[in-house]
Amino acid sequence: MILDIAKIFVEAGAGGNGCVSFRREKFIPFGGPDGGDGGKGGNVIIVVDKSKRTLIDFHYKPKYVAHYGEHGKGANRFGRHSDDLIIKVPPGSIIKDFETKEILADLDSDGKSIIVAKGGRGGRGNTSFTNSIRQAPRLAEKGEPGEKRWLEIELKIIADVGIIGFPNAGKSTLLSKISAAHPKIANYPFTTLAPNLGVVKFDDGIDLVWADMPGLIENAHNGVGLGHNFLRHIERTKILVHIVDMGAFDRDPILDFQIIMNELKLYNPKLLKLPQVIAVNKMDLKNTKERFLTFKKYIKRKYKIFPISAIEGKGVNELVQHIVKIFIKVNKAKEKQIPKIAQETKLYKYEPRFTIHKENNVYYVDGKEPKKWVAMTDMENVEALERLWFIFDKMGLIKALKNNGIKYGDIVKVGDEEFDYDLVQKYKP
Repeated sequence: MILDIAKIFVEAGAGGNGCVSFRREKFIPFGGPDGGDGGKGGNVIIVVDKSKRTLIDFHYKPKYVAHYGEHGKGANRFGRHSDDLIIKVPPGSIIKDFETKEILADLDSDGKSIIVAKGGRGGRGNTSFTNSIRQAPRLAEKGEPGEKRWLEIELKIIADVGIIGFPNAGKSTLLSKISAAHPKIANYPFTTLAPNLGVVKFDDGIDLVWADMPGLIENAHNGVGLGHNFLRHIERTKILVHIVDMGAFDRDPILDFQIIMNELKLYNPKLLKLPQVIAVNKMDLKNTKERFLTFKKYIKRKYKIFPISAIEGKGVNELVQHIVKIFIKVNKAKEKQIPKIAQETKLYKYEPRFTIHKENNVYYVDGKEPKKWVAMTDMENVEALERLWFIFDKMGLIKALKNNGIKYGDIVKVGDEEFDYDLVQKYKP
């Protein structure tokens, strides 16, 4: 079973809380603050592991949460940073934000990685808040919450050679003859419901990964039949082997060929630029010679044609040797290309520090920054609340609330926390 799309939830670790502590030793009854900072929470990192082949693991475990940082301690002892959480995916995995569908990374080779959720920083202990005026602070920060999000992982199989054609054309049979793969084979359409992979090894050290793709049908580019489940995998291949069935006397091989080519064009015109070889299959059957000659006349010299019998193995060796020559040629062409420095230009997207929405006497404050400071504030600590309103005042939030008509008795809601505006004025320095 190949699961090629998965939805997972990731949450980075929160930072550890800072510590409120004072030095207390013999003969030093009034020592200064010595509360240490909390440790950083673990990141969630997705990394490519070439031993992985499918996304099936995510079907059984869709939630991944990293550990939080250790809390700070007295005697200026800092909390330990948490280890990162590593999630392994197969080569060819595309990571998207599930909500926005934005592509975060295209992980197409072994070892590539991306941080999909950053761990929160550790909260500062009361030692960090000491200054010439406040020499014995009794406040510390809570750890910053870790980022969390839903992700969509889409797998596009990376193969050197993609075997395409109508259902029951002989794709799986060909793969079984040229490699150690043992795909399920039967005489009915859509036997192959997911791509099968096979590795063909040669004496000169060349290894080619072949992919037997699920059969195409008309309107596959619109998702009909196996549709996009098939087409997304073709985009990764370097060479296409197009199998045309000469043994299906109830079908026209020329029309079959035209339909497949049209589906490739409608899905992604770039697929037609890939090197393509035609394997005319089932030539061991009677009355196929005339159909073959008609087809060959139609193709002319646009593509190299190999008459084969996949089930008997006739003509398969010549086909494979020709594919190797194309593969070597394609690789040499890529080596000659001058590498260019990739420069990604992104339009700057303005995001306000906060927004205010009023419903009755409740003022809802939204924004990453105010939510972060609320989450890192100890709501039971008066000094911490005073500092929170000082921060809000500096970022212009208090002024914005006044401009929106807030008055005594109204409620301010930031994230999951609610405050009486009377208290805002009380704790404001």
